[in-house]
Amino acid sequence: MSSISDRVRSLIDQSGLSLHDFADQADLDAKHLSECLSGTSPLSSVDLAVIADEFHVSMDWLLTGAEPPLAVAARTTTGKAAEALAAARDYVARRADLDKLGYPQPWRPVSPTVRSGNGYAAQGEALAKSALRAVERQGQLTQNGLPELIETVFGADVAVEPLGDGFDGLAAMGQGAKLILLSTTSNPARQRFTLAHELGHLLADDDQDVHLDRDIFDRAQKNDPSEQRANAFASAFLLPEQSLREAVGAARLTRESFGTLCCDFMVSPETLAYRLLKLRVIDAGGCDYYKRMTVREAAAIAGRVEELNQRVAASEEKRLPGLVVRDTRAAYEAGKATLRPYASLLGVDVDELRDQLATAQDNGGAA
Repeated sequence: MSSISDRVRSLIDQSGLSLHDFADQADLDAKHLSECLSGTSPLSSVDLAVIADEFHVSMDWLLTGAEPPLAVAARTTTGKAAEALAAARDYVARRADLDKLGYPQPWRPVSPTVRSGNGYAAQGEALAKSALRAVERQGQLTQNGLPELIETVFGADVAVEPLGDGFDGLAAMGQGAKLILLSTTSNPARQRFTLAHELGHLLADDDQDVHLDRDIFDRAQKNDPSEQRANAFASAFLLPEQSLREAVGAARLTRESFGTLCCDFMVSPETLAYRLLKLRVIDAGGCDYYKRMTVREAAAIAGRVEELNQRVAASEEKRLPGLVVRDTRAAYEAGKATLRPYASLLGVDVDELRDQLATAQDNGGAA
């Protein structure tokens, strides 16, 4: 069986670098690395964290030689899904490394008793009610900052990457990590629904390691029980029955008030129409009428086009997983890791980041 030193040597061989250049790229002392590989002294957790980050492997693999299933999937899948899996693999590996440094994922699932129900849609609705109770204990379900709310309440990381058309998102579960990865998009309502959909997968503990959703609205997915449950969860989570009924009120639903509801709850007209049909607020004819409205039409009717434009701009931006960012910086500040993992996560030069942090410290403020 290969040792940690054997695996580091294999990385050196695969890199095509000399030991000195390998150490230099990892910001390690070449003499120290040579001594570690010869067995004179062990590689520290900080050494391994730096090597894992710089050469895109997990500490799990360095320590045990076992390759996580997510890494295998990322290597064997093609197209946009491969890009998504590669990004998820990187974030999950970072979380696994942080776990070993004493920063585990702060995952807070809801009660497993919510799995009861006559069907998968009923299970999704029950799961949403339990999730909403957890949200209420932390505060109200805000219309902005849903990624931040999910990180705060449930302890799952949320990341957004430019993955192009044809891919909505994924939920990754493995190596102690809970991650939701979304694609940037010009359709904020779809992105928001996808986020809730993926949270449903995590809370229901669907699959192991990774659950890919190339198109959450694909008709073929309607026959998949886990997709039925995740869609029902997302609808009930974003459009809670009591809140929605109060918003509709006793007044007759009109095209204008429907457009306003779409903007208030930040959902698509189609999602809102089907939810109102489910709650028997409108009939099938009304659902068919309202679901044909576009998101932009709803915003125009409600006089909130500028608000929509701001949401579009936000949904097109890349977002790093907030909890991973927080814990990576904490590990550096505690002296458990070098600055390199934090710099690579932020996508900045390590020396420039070191200067920025030093300047901020001199000024008595945060970077």
